[in-house]
Amino acid sequence: MKHALRDHSDETVSRLKPTASRLLRLYKAMLRIRAFEECVAEMVETREALTPCHLYIGQEAVATGVCEALRRQDTIWGGHRSHGHYLAKGGDLRAIMAEILVKSSGCSGGRGGSMHLFAADVGVLGTVPIVAGTVPIAVGAALANKLRGDGGVSVAFFGDGTLEEGHVHESLNLASIYQLPVIFVCENNLYASHMHLSERRRRDNIYEAGSFYGMPSAQCNGNDVLSVYRTASQAVRRARAGGGPSFLEMRTFRWRGHVGASWDIDVGIQRRGELKDWLAKDPIAWARGILLRHGATEAELTAIQVAVGREIESAREFARTSPELDGANVLEHVFFSGAEVHEPCEP
Repeated sequence: MKHALRDHSDETVSRLKPTASRLLRLYKAMLRIRAFEECVAEMVETREALTPCHLYIGQEAVATGVCEALRRQDTIWGGHRSHGHYLAKGGDLRAIMAEILVKSSGCSGGRGGSMHLFAADVGVLGTVPIVAGTVPIAVGAALANKLRGDGGVSVAFFGDGTLEEGHVHESLNLASIYQLPVIFVCENNLYASHMHLSERRRRDNIYEAGSFYGMPSAQCNGNDVLSVYRTASQAVRRARAGGGPSFLEMRTFRWRGHVGASWDIDVGIQRRGELKDWLAKDPIAWARGILLRHGATEAELTAIQVAVGREIESAREFARTSPELDGANVLEHVFFSGAEVHEPCEP
């Protein structure tokens, strides 16, 4: 996996314990996601960004911890809320910022906006807004890994609402039957759009989904990045060794609404008031506290935060000054299947 944040902390990393050194790297990655998302929220509010944006703020530890357990060539597959997955896997910050502003220099050439992200060089082969749309594709990628014998692992990231789609269960079953190297990561943020988990399920037992199909299942604190990393690492090691798939439920909470920058409002509906409790479980603040106890200083961590902020501003300036889409190329990358088109006949 590619980590771009190696700025002010070499000295800090060298004198911290191994676990703390990893935590510092994870902390930087989460900060980068948070700063990017807050920048996007600002652009949404000012209407500089017009593409629909589903923000990942509050869930940074899940993408960061899971991707830390992966190799660069491993593939990840996401949905409509995947800025964090793209960045955690090593996606280019300037390219995703340009994509948000639908510029030609975007990671999807400005054609995808917020929800269609692509970075093949680091294993981000697609995110789509269709709920559960990439889960079967992740299974197909894992099948390819197994047939090639290349030791690769595929990860499907999806929300709790995804378990209500039939083809997810077909995917779980197929992956288990063929013992495919795929990790199913359910980011349970308790809401599917505006509906609470308790309104959609008789039991709060998502973590059991994998066990029904004969694969190991685990529930994890999705705001504890080290716990996420350890849980994901175990599943990845098992998959690489031929042990088949795993299902991981990561319990977390998104701070913003289903879509857009509003706080605790989902499609115009007030949530149940859990936000105040989850703000106190901020995954970044938790990691910062652990680092301070391991010997990092406030000045060092603040310097990292400042450096990340500058990186975000540089990316935004790059996106703002990038060329607009060329309308003459609108039909490129478009698949068409149908009857052959002929010139109209003379009357």
